[in-house]
Amino acid sequence: MGETTRCMIQKAGTIAGILFLIVAACGVCFIGLDHLFPFDTTGRPVSTVIVDRHQTPLRAFADKNGVWRYPARPEQVSSLYLQALLAYEDRWFYYHPGINPLAICRAFTQNLNHRRIVSGGSTLTMQTARILDISRQGSRPSSPGFFPRMGVKLCQTFRALQLEYHFSKTEILGLYLTHAPFGANIQGIQAACYTWLGKDAKEMTRSEAALMAVLPQAPSRYRPDRHPDRAAKARDKVLDRMENFSIWTTDQIKAAKEEPVIAFRFPTSMTAPLAARRLKTVYPDAEVIHTFIDENLQMHMADLLQSYMERLPPKQSGAVMVVNHKTLEIEAYAGSADFFNTSRHGHVDMIKALRSPGSTLKPFIYGLSMDQGLIHSHSMLLDVPRYKKDYNPGNFTRGFSGPVTVTRALQDSLNLPAVQVLEAYGPGRFHDRLCNAGARFQFQGKPNLSMALGGVGTSLESLMTLYTAIGRGGIAGKPRLTPKEPVQERYLMSPGAAFIIRDILSRPFPGRQGVGRLSGALSMAWKTGTSYGFRDALAMGLKGDYTVGVWIGRPDGSPSPGQYGAITALPLLGQVMESLTPGAGTRKPPESVSKETICWPSGIAASESPGRATGACAKKFEAWILDGQIPGTMTGETGLAAPLIRTFWIDSQGMRATPVCGGIEKKTVVLWPWQAEPFIPAHWRQASVLPKDSPVCRNIAPLTLPAIRIISISDNSILTRQPGKAGPPTIPLRTLGGRGERQWFLNQKPLMSGDRSAPFFMPMPVPGQYHLSVVDESGSFDQVCFSVIELNP
Repeated sequence: MGETTRCMIQKAGTIAGILFLIVAACGVCFIGLDHLFPFDTTGRPVSTVIVDRHQTPLRAFADKNGVWRYPARPEQVSSLYLQALLAYEDRWFYYHPGINPLAICRAFTQNLNHRRIVSGGSTLTMQTARILDISRQGSRPSSPGFFPRMGVKLCQTFRALQLEYHFSKTEILGLYLTHAPFGANIQGIQAACYTWLGKDAKEMTRSEAALMAVLPQAPSRYRPDRHPDRAAKARDKVLDRMENFSIWTTDQIKAAKEEPVIAFRFPTSMTAPLAARRLKTVYPDAEVIHTFIDENLQMHMADLLQSYMERLPPKQSGAVMVVNHKTLEIEAYAGSADFFNTSRHGHVDMIKALRSPGSTLKPFIYGLSMDQGLIHSHSMLLDVPRYKKDYNPGNFTRGFSGPVTVTRALQDSLNLPAVQVLEAYGPGRFHDRLCNAGARFQFQGKPNLSMALGGVGTSLESLMTLYTAIGRGGIAGKPRLTPKEPVQERYLMSPGAAFIIRDILSRPFPGRQGVGRLSGALSMAWKTGTSYGFRDALAMGLKGDYTVGVWIGRPDGSPSPGQYGAITALPLLGQVMESLTPGAGTRKPPESVSKETICWPSGIAASESPGRATGACAKKFEAWILDGQIPGTMTGETGLAAPLIRTFWIDSQGMRATPVCGGIEKKTVVLWPWQAEPFIPAHWRQASVLPKDSPVCRNIAPLTLPAIRIISISDNSILTRQPGKAGPPTIPLRTLGGRGERQWFLNQKPLMSGDRSAPFFMPMPVPGQYHLSVVDESGSFDQVCFSVIELNP
């Protein structure tokens, strides 16, 4: 080997060593500087975006600087845009270490020769570093001179190397897609597409992709809404480069250039404003909040609600909630009629507001009582006045129906039967069961019988929790807005009770044809409710896998006379139901549910009724029976007192006796509850008349009978005499209960006597204070006090 060659090798080795030392020194310096001046990409102001189940923005909240920024990743953006961006800004993005030395040398030489900026060598990574620095500092630095600008470039170069050192290419690209400026207060490709194009970033055309690729170079100069011609020229420059690089074909470029740039700024999405506001409060620092809301369904529900409210008074609002009770996902959340309408208090979320539930708790009174073995679907209940009870409400119609089935009582939303069943079940236990299932209530005092009519505060969301149990086999589930919320399920009632309640509630809407009561078909099940004073109108419904709640009223709690659930909320519920997918056909009852023919007045199975008993099966029904239990009729007294089936001996005269004193025949009579007597046919009453006791039998066991009660005059009432009226005024004297002949007394003086079947009319006494009493042959006694006044002519 020659001396020359040896020297060359030594020099090459020396140069390599020097280069190695330089690189090592640079590496050490870089690591040191990186440690001293870390590039913090966290803690920046962020805007919160609430998206639907398909990632479509529902509402966005600007960051603390008023910037709209939707976080984005490369896979969330159109591939056309990525092609245009990389081809125009940085073709070697995936190959360089953050800087492109050739591009920098070229730009440095050109700028140095011209003593001004004529070319740039920034990579996409360097641009990202600059954008993040500006974002962190809060403003764009002023344009410096040549040499100061070179210092800025060196700083950006260092920051770009830091980004490449700490992040992958995909993550760096995601930072650019999230923070790139697009004019005004818009940052990020997603926000830009929704603002300037009115669409998602995945849906861009080639023309739109080219425009979005060039817009960050001069956001103010190329703003489409202000300078559409400039924006079009800049877009065409990108399209020309795409053609030169043979990325897109000539025909594609030609078609893209023919698309106009629309001078318009699309408004920020406000599809679910109240649900978004609620989630923003719960997750204040989240960048993206994913929900189960379906944007199309949400918009349709909002449109239905808003158009429906146009026919109602101006101060009323409404709310609609749609939940897939199979998954407990909230797919539509319209908390008010119009978020921007101040006259309707659109900013108040009526899904969360505390209101009276009206009659919407009645299905759970009956369902829980079925599980307790108190009733079946066609048990006899009493829609009659509750005489001398602490709680004596009336019906919405102000009338009474007498004996009714559980099915009719629930479908017609009768108040008195619900109170009767709740009294037997226990209001305290009822309250505890509903709370254990996830409901939340507010009381004045303690749970009481007024819960049956809505005498408690709760929310539409709480009612939705309870109604999911009817569609989920008795398991209540709390509706969820986001996947972050855990599934919360609690037992409320048995699958059999849930099936029976849903079947009872499944009937045609008013004026529509539908399934029968015991068909088992899966149609629309619904229940309405109206709070005291017409303050709240509610309608709850189930269809297929959906549970729907509708509320209409005034957010300030003032009355809306004439507006109630059946005429105000139910029609809107019907429109909502029609928008949902059809039901899944018929539902088979659980094994615990069966059909049985039952008899009135006893309430027990026809096969078990005493075959020769008088009045044993005055009326028959096909009823749903739970767990084979067929409870007898509740008499209306506290608990299950006063059995209706009486067995005794009679003598040859038909009087009650014993075998010792002339009893020759055993007889069974099935009675009607004494409160039902005014509402049943006369031949039913006659069939259940108990015979008198034989005078020759002593110490005969008395038959338990309800006490006699005066029903035609209320205690402490005031009666008026009207002068000049033709004929003497009279007062009817009527009673319930008791046995045999009765004696009437007015101020302790005998008035009249007779059998209970004969009507009595007492002449109206002169004005004054009176005491009226009655006693039957068994000694049962009742009395009332009343006053008589005379009106002046």
